Amino acid sequence: MRLTAVEEGHLRNGLPGTIGIAAVFPGGRLDLAQVRSRVRQRWGGLDRMGLVAEPPTGPSALFGHRWLVGLPFDTAAHITATDQELESALADGVGRSLPPGRPPWQLLVAPDAILLLAHHALLDGRSLETLFRMLMDDAVPSHAPGQAAAHPPAIAQQRPRVRPGGIGRELRRIGLPGQRLPAVPHGQARPSVAVVELDPQTMRAARRQPAGGRGATLNELLLSAYAGALRACYGPLRSWPAGPTPFYATVPVDLRTRAEAQRLGNGVTALRIPLPVDTESPITRLEMCQDLVAAFHHRGDAHRTILPALQTIARTVPWLAGVMARNLARPEATTSLCTAFKWRGSPSHFLGRPLARVVPMPQLAPPGTANLCLVHTADAYTLTVVSHLGPGDARMLGEAVAQDLKAVAAAEVPAG
Repeated sequence: MRLTAVEEGHLRNGLPGTIGIAAVFPGGRLDLAQVRSRVRQRWGGLDRMGLVAEPPTGPSALFGHRWLVGLPFDTAAHITATDQELESALADGVGRSLPPGRPPWQLLVAPDAILLLAHHALLDGRSLETLFRMLMDDAVPSHAPGQAAAHPPAIAQQRPRVRPGGIGRELRRIGLPGQRLPAVPHGQARPSVAVVELDPQTMRAARRQPAGGRGATLNELLLSAYAGALRACYGPLRSWPAGPTPFYATVPVDLRTRAEAQRLGNGVTALRIPLPVDTESPITRLEMCQDLVAAFHHRGDAHRTILPALQTIARTVPWLAGVMARNLARPEATTSLCTAFKWRGSPSHFLGRPLARVVPMPQLAPPGTANLCLVHTADAYTLTVVSHLGPGDARMLGEAVAQDLKAVAAAEVPAG
């Protein structure tokens, strides 16, 4: 079975491609045999978890990778224990490729946590969340969510009516040159990971902003606070190397319908927005980000119209998928991926242990980039920053986001 163009691109973009999600369960290390048993019970019938990417047998321009289907996964090989603390395990996992020749995923049982790593060609972030939900004690042990999920969501089946002008604007947005983060000297950039636990009271207050409005979503807060963090860390855009060139964040948007919400694979697109780094007021930044996010629905419809044609072309010429993916991976095109979600249905339990926190792990991008993900679990808010800048820049950016969220929570609406 041939890979889709999106999957092929993830294998050809020159990046490790490892993404992850962790769940924290206080009370000491979980029993490895019990974890393996639960995974075998809940994931053993999922076709997707047994796929192996087979390299092209001829010239890569003519022949793409193929999925070898129906290979059972080995719980002993895929599920192992580690003595690393969670943040250390994340930092180790984000910069390395998963072992070849077997399904590209791994589950680590760490002290007080389990960590799922997977190649982005196999699974997207929503799929990782779906898989973790299937492991919880209150989940129904069923093969329904993924038994037929060897294929990704069929986004070509849902083509809304979009005006040509909207498609043209979206294509222009994809190609607009943006600004990369002010990076360390050439050759000195290093991957780093920071996990920042945000104050719940601060987050509740920030989500009520702006005063008198509808309140803010997690995505809107993350985007606006990141804009403020960039300003605090690097100054206004006019002081950056590329001057006033806009800084674009990229927000993943799920294209799955409600009926296929639990399908495993790659079912998201990415929407670029210019962050209001030059805006001083935290509330004004938030309102600007709310306006940008409000357009996501119509912009997503444009992507539903555009993507099937692009994927058909790229799948016909596999090397083109790699060219497109490498172009999109450039710091000028995708400098910062920002995403946020809420773990719904709390409280959740795993082998009798209450879930305290979900910790996401965005993938590593090229030098000059930083990716952020924010998750709300019960009363816990967790931000993970994966940077490819200076050794401490992930921590610096994460703490600056936390400070800006405090400013949002405490701010008054500016007059006028």
